Amino acid sequence: MVNTHRELSSWHRMKIGLPFMCLLVLTITGDCTGERCDDWGEDTRKLTQAYDGEPVRIRCPLFEDYLKHNYSTAHSAGLTLMWYWTAKGKDLEEPINIRLPDNRISKDKDILWFRPALLNDTGNYTCMLRNTTFCLKIAFPLEVLKKDPNSCVSDDKVAEAVTFPLENAETLTCPDTKDYYPADVTPTVSWYLKCSLIDGYLDRIPQGLSLQFTKVLQRYEGNYTCIVSYEENGRVYNLTRTIYVKTIASLLYAEAPRMRTPNEKQTYEFLAGGQLSIPCEVYFSYVNNSFTDIGWTINGKTEGDFTDQRIHVNESVLLDIANPGAKTITKELWIKNITPDELKHNYTCTAKNILGVVSRQALVKEKVGTPRYVTELACGLGATLFLVVCFVVVYHVYWLEMVLFYRAHFGTDETIGDGKEYDVYVSYARNAEEEEFVLVTLRGVLENEFGYKLCIFDRDSLPGGIVTDETLSFIKKSRRLLVVISPSYVRQGTQALLELKAGLENMASQGNIRLVLVQYKPIKNRAKVKELKLAESVLSVIKWEGEKSKYPGGRFWKQLHVALPVKKTSATKNSCSFHIVPQSQEFGAECRKDDTV
Repeated sequence: MVNTHRELSSWHRMKIGLPFMCLLVLTITGDCTGERCDDWGEDTRKLTQAYDGEPVRIRCPLFEDYLKHNYSTAHSAGLTLMWYWTAKGKDLEEPINIRLPDNRISKDKDILWFRPALLNDTGNYTCMLRNTTFCLKIAFPLEVLKKDPNSCVSDDKVAEAVTFPLENAETLTCPDTKDYYPADVTPTVSWYLKCSLIDGYLDRIPQGLSLQFTKVLQRYEGNYTCIVSYEENGRVYNLTRTIYVKTIASLLYAEAPRMRTPNEKQTYEFLAGGQLSIPCEVYFSYVNNSFTDIGWTINGKTEGDFTDQRIHVNESVLLDIANPGAKTITKELWIKNITPDELKHNYTCTAKNILGVVSRQALVKEKVGTPRYVTELACGLGATLFLVVCFVVVYHVYWLEMVLFYRAHFGTDETIGDGKEYDVYVSYARNAEEEEFVLVTLRGVLENEFGYKLCIFDRDSLPGGIVTDETLSFIKKSRRLLVVISPSYVRQGTQALLELKAGLENMASQGNIRLVLVQYKPIKNRAKVKELKLAESVLSVIKWEGEKSKYPGGRFWKQLHVALPVKKTSATKNSCSFHIVPQSQEFGAECRKDDTV
């Protein structure tokens, strides 16, 4: 069994040489009988692409990769090389007619020439080496392309690629032009970058079949095309070749791998039973023809020896845009449900290229869990903080309701034993609009809804008295001075300003009255009245907002109620309607007693 295997291996190694040897033996001795043909099929790796109207030469691959002997040796042994082709989309293999009148297709030893190639020449070409008793053949494709409209090339043609290190001086040579024209012919060569003629560039200089780069920069990447023109037998031919230039990092910066993590300054702590995760991050500079390798070992076992399903290794690559060809590779080691013993293992990452090796151990230790009392304390503090925040939010939204609730149930009645006759003295500008606001709106809610006793000078003063004396008397008998601020209020010389000044002096000297400011309408020149400016600097202003404030249960009335005295005794709820008598400008009232509050 072993001998049979060795014989088969030997036969496999000799398979390529046997056909040619047999052909030689057949030619010399004629011992082999019967005609047969070894068909090597189609070699798609030998695809040749050419442009319509340009010359092209294709070489039989038998003498390049499949036989150790050249064409001359085979020809001397009596073997003939024959050419066939199968047109694109056809199955019939036909012999190539090389005796055309214009000599467009010809052969020269193992090379088939097209001067020029046409679109119809696209297909599979077969070269066959044979004599009368044996043959060997192989097929390969030829593709003739038409250039793209308004372009010097076709995007379907594969461009040859070259790499140039940054900052180097390099030479780009027009490829595959050798033997197309005689050695004594000097062709005309034009160089293009993305089909734009290169002319007058200081950093890229055309020199015949070469393009000189004085210093390679990253922006020089792209497709470079050379068009070679030459004359043969009175006819001008063009050869179009495209090379893609790719820049790579300068070889001056080539170095051994640089490991960023793990490092000696970093310690990884994990809880037993949790998940271990350690990244290994390595920077690889560009090194020509070098490999890049990175891997983990656990207690000396490499990644290929890991059999535990809990262990996983994930790899990611980040290219360095500033240094083409350079990259950062991160390989992360994951272990699920790590045990205390595994936390004591040796975890080492190793990276290498042809310039060196770097290896580093990750410092791993078991993480101590948080004590139970610390957790409980943290939870308690968190709950307390949450409740405080909730209380602050609730208080901020409902503080008026809370204050009114407290006053109604636990507040001390301010009216008991203070000798005051009125709860509120109302000071306002004497005009029709504000009189209606005070007599109808304010009085209606404060007296009828809240049970306060208001003192309104024009309503409660007796005829014939001295205004100044009566004003001061009313203010002294009141617990609050309610000032209705408006543009009309600030006019100099009005009774309203006298009331405001008296209230401020009383509050400052005796402290037995407090001011309440209600802004009926905004004013702009309040700074001209020093009393009003002083009052607003020490007191908050309750703003009337028109329709929004008319609802008795609204925010305006709650703010006003809080600013007024705490009064817990029953008050008679009066339902009154006021009317103005135009002739005398006096107020009349029709009231009836109702339920108590």
